Amino acid sequence: MTISVHDSWHKLLLDEFKKPYFESLMAFVREEYAKKTCYPKENNVFAAFNHCHLEETKVVIIGQDPYHGPNQANGLCFSVNTGVAHPPSLVNIFKEIASDLGTAYPEDGNLAHWADQGVLLLNATLTVRASEAGSHQNKGWETFTDTVIQKLSEEKEGLIFLLWGGFAKKKAKLINAKKHYILTSGHPSPLSANRGYWFGNKHFSKTNKILLENGRQAINW
Repeated sequence: MTISVHDSWHKLLLDEFKKPYFESLMAFVREEYAKKTCYPKENNVFAAFNHCHLEETKVVIIGQDPYHGPNQANGLCFSVNTGVAHPPSLVNIFKEIASDLGTAYPEDGNLAHWADQGVLLLNATLTVRASEAGSHQNKGWETFTDTVIQKLSEEKEGLIFLLWGGFAKKKAKLINAKKHYILTSGHPSPLSANRGYWFGNKHFSKTNKILLENGRQAINW
């Protein structure tokens, strides 16, 4: 598997790619892809770092695992390929966008247009075995993505981190809250959303308000 990230990330992540844990992780992932069906496709594993360039990063959304069903995962957290049915969490994200912004429910579940505007859609684990949720956890991906969050916190200013659910909220300790904005809510999954922890968080309008107040372009959600 080729480690393919946009040039803007190279300086930030080059040392990480050379560390023993990352080399072991890549060996594991290559073997998994050779022997099993895994998602996303190999050329999309680092998609988050190709669509969203470092200097343009404004917002960070943290997911946990890629989707493990056929044709769903495309390397961007919560996103699915165009034409694929929207998973339950994405349905609730889109419902909140429609309610929060007064817009129509989005038809296309591919969130690449968010990423292209500076939204880093980062899963904590970047690969998964088909039909086996969490199968690539604790192999090194979390060390890598935690480092990404930490380095973003150190190197950048005024980023907006959207932490949805207990797992993502734990990442707050990696972020300097004096330099960045942290918005938290329940997870958009039905279990959390139906208990009242997701709907009404207005994270999309709040994000755009912060961006505009700081002289930056709002996201077209």
